[in-house]
Amino acid sequence: MSTEFITGSNIYNVNPEKSTIAAGMFALNAAAANEASYDSGESYARPPCHPETRKEYLSYLDRWSSSPDSTILWMHGPAGTGKSSIAQSLCLKLAQNQQLGGSFFFRRGHASRANAMKVFPTIAYHLACVSNEIKLAICSSIAEDPAIFTKSLSVQLDKLILQPYQDVALTRPLVIVIDGLDECGDENRQQEILRAIGHAFTLGKRKSHICILIASRPEVHIQREFDEPCLHALHLGIRGSGSDVRTFLVDEFCRIRETHERMENVLAPWPEQEVVDHLVCKSSGHFVYVATVIRFIEDQDWSPFLRLNTVMGMRDPHSKSPFAALDQLYIQILSAVPDQTKLLQLLAVVAAGDSLAKKPLTLRVLSQLLHEDPADTRLILRRLHSVISVPPRHPETKLATAIVVHHASFLDFLNDSTRADKFYFTIAARNCLALQVIKAFCCLPENGIIDPLKNIT
Repeated sequence: MSTEFITGSNIYNVNPEKSTIAAGMFALNAAAANEASYDSGESYARPPCHPETRKEYLSYLDRWSSSPDSTILWMHGPAGTGKSSIAQSLCLKLAQNQQLGGSFFFRRGHASRANAMKVFPTIAYHLACVSNEIKLAICSSIAEDPAIFTKSLSVQLDKLILQPYQDVALTRPLVIVIDGLDECGDENRQQEILRAIGHAFTLGKRKSHICILIASRPEVHIQREFDEPCLHALHLGIRGSGSDVRTFLVDEFCRIRETHERMENVLAPWPEQEVVDHLVCKSSGHFVYVATVIRFIEDQDWSPFLRLNTVMGMRDPHSKSPFAALDQLYIQILSAVPDQTKLLQLLAVVAAGDSLAKKPLTLRVLSQLLHEDPADTRLILRRLHSVISVPPRHPETKLATAIVVHHASFLDFLNDSTRADKFYFTIAARNCLALQVIKAFCCLPENGIIDPLKNIT
């Protein structure tokens, strides 16, 4: 209902609902981490599954998301098994079918994507875009309690999502997707999210059909929370994934052969079947391994033949570690950088910035810490494009471009002395570097503090 009032010769029409919605959406947008959405600008680093892979899991999720009895599902698996790609594929399909209620893709160390307090405001923002009725219900809830974004996670879930959803009769079920829970803040925050969700469903607050998919590594503290009877699990194993890995490799090699400028006169088949067999075996079912191999080989600055020969020439590490082959690949990529001293400094800054500074590391900040011209820093990063990405931007904004690590397994590698060998740096060095990263973000003067990079060689 609108209200008219007159001042002088002017007649004004005021619609309270529009005012409530405008104020509510403004507050939601400020409290949300929209870069955590499945369709954000940062989703380029999280491609969906190859259309001919992971069919079994996607089919299961399709049935689960359509069942009126579904509530909460935990999809778990080791690092590098493709959880995020599956979650991304599911979001794309749900959005196409108008079933997606919201999504949140965590990223370890990110200023907002690792922040638990951003989760439910972000999902509420997405949910508000589903229909005008839900939008009004959510914004009305914010109007009643403008401090809702400072409340506990369970209160935020109830007031921003569950109650507004119950107040609106939708003709279709909705699904919420939360990926990478293990990359959120600390363990206590991860458990708080799960307890808020589990508590709400256990109490039967859900009157309409809404279900939640949570994807993460099988960490003990997370697994403990899923002992609740209302929480169900889907194990994403590495056994039986060899055929999917093979399909991905064959298609990617075909793409490289058809598009790489140095492969113009190369005829199929390339590479030989034995090469594909070897890489499938080395992957041990980890998609992150073959995805890294492909990025390494497709580099336009190198011959795919030479890069593939480099991968094939790696020695057997004789290790029982499930990541032995991946570690060897990472070591090979890093060892190929000519300036090892500068490389070690760069890796130390990237890892410290990601794990402790809690803000995206930009090309400008990285160059400042390395005491390098940004153009020289980019040259080093180009050698590392298999594991670290600098998204292409307009030249005027390239210095503000975030440095993105392709997969969390690379940071796991750098932070494990038993895996990274000479590329590992100590906790003390990391803490010192994190301080310098924070100072660089804040543009504080050095005040005579010792350069933390000088002893990293």
